[in-house]
Amino acid sequence: MKKSLVILLALIVLASFAPIFAQAAAEGKPYIAVVSKGEQHDFWQQVKLGANAAAEKYAVDITFEGPPSESDVQIQVEMLNNAMAKNPVAIALAALNTSSVLDQLQETKAKGIPVIGFDSGVPEAPAGSIWANASTDNFNAAGVAAKKMFDVVKAKIEGATDAKPVKIIVMNQDASGESLLSRGKGFRDTMIDLIVSQTKLTKNDIKVTGNVGYIAPDSPTTGKKVIIEMIVPASAAMTDATNASQAVLNKIVSDNVLGIFCSNEATVKGLLAATNDGAALKTNAAYKNVVVFGFDSGAAQKNAVREGYFYGSITQDPYSIGYKAVELAYKAYKGEKVSDVDTGAKFYDKSNMNDADIKGLLYD
Repeated sequence: MKKSLVILLALIVLASFAPIFAQAAAEGKPYIAVVSKGEQHDFWQQVKLGANAAAEKYAVDITFEGPPSESDVQIQVEMLNNAMAKNPVAIALAALNTSSVLDQLQETKAKGIPVIGFDSGVPEAPAGSIWANASTDNFNAAGVAAKKMFDVVKAKIEGATDAKPVKIIVMNQDASGESLLSRGKGFRDTMIDLIVSQTKLTKNDIKVTGNVGYIAPDSPTTGKKVIIEMIVPASAAMTDATNASQAVLNKIVSDNVLGIFCSNEATVKGLLAATNDGAALKTNAAYKNVVVFGFDSGAAQKNAVREGYFYGSITQDPYSIGYKAVELAYKAYKGEKVSDVDTGAKFYDKSNMNDADIKGLLYD
């Protein structure tokens, strides 16, 4: 009887300390900070889902946060500072502006804290401060859009003259983020290469104009037959993206615009807002011959592709980006060797968007 009483008392004591033990175990989970470019677009919500899934698999705690707008650089810096104050074992970072986080990168490097870049990563970061990247090869992905557009408008490009030039518009949200810069440049360079290699025109017939951030030292700038105009709205705000799109639409006829490439979800939404969710691209006689390509996904963009308002779009795998970012961060923390991961991209149009290898990448 006495022995049973002792055992019972011991069980009671253990039960009373169970919450404390559970809390201690929870507090012992490694913490990884994930600092994104934003949370406002469907794209980032899918990145977050992937990050959370990896956190669950590897039994780590994460925080996922991003500023209200991709122009809010200082807010992102403050988020990174707050995350670092919590002593993370690793950090996943998609920097809006590398120069704004140089001090933080130096600190993490000095402390041996692994930093994994994701999405656009941290371009031109100090050597050794970024351990690996989980991202789309944005240059090549946008090049796919250029190839698809070229196939559609090739005959009209070949018919261009000095007296009647043709124009291709490239819409970019900003000129600072590496992912957008790479997309704009990838589309631009691929289109130039295709025109030179597959038509009678030469590089001297092409002119790249518009935002200086998208004009390379070797870009052709004096041609008169084919104009590639690189456009950046006044800010990342939706109203500015819509206004920039409307300005493009107003000169479709006068500038003989053949095609428009929107390099991210924000510019896509701006164009859709300016065209009654894309319907005007078919119902307005001035627009109906313009070939439009988008980038990423979302309900409105998927509908535009499905209805034929857009010829097609390029989709990344944002879920995989988030998942791989946390996975690489965890492996780096555990001392495993890590290296860059290309998370992939695919072209979709109304004919293949329900295919098994595509539909899972088309988020709402």
